[in-house]
Amino acid sequence: MPMTASEIETAIKAAIPDAEVRLTDLAGDDDHWAAHVTSASFQGLSRVKQHQIVYAALGGRMGGVLHALQLTTATPPGASGR
Repeated sequence: MPMTASEIETAIKAAIPDAEVRLTDLAGDDDHWAAHVTSASFQGLSRVKQHQIVYAALGGRMGGVLHALQLTTATPPGASGR
């Protein structure tokens, strides 16, 4: 059974409490998602590290119940870091 937008957002926010998460269902099937995650905790981290943090928040669900995720990460304007 695919993950719903609510389940994805909950998992990300559990690991990154200040995250702003915007999700788009790319195929209308709850199986192919685009996620834009913004968090001040990403300040100073490489894009690869930012993505690793989000993927870690989703645990082992990537490639299983969450088939595909197009991920974009960012820091909020004026973020001062950790």
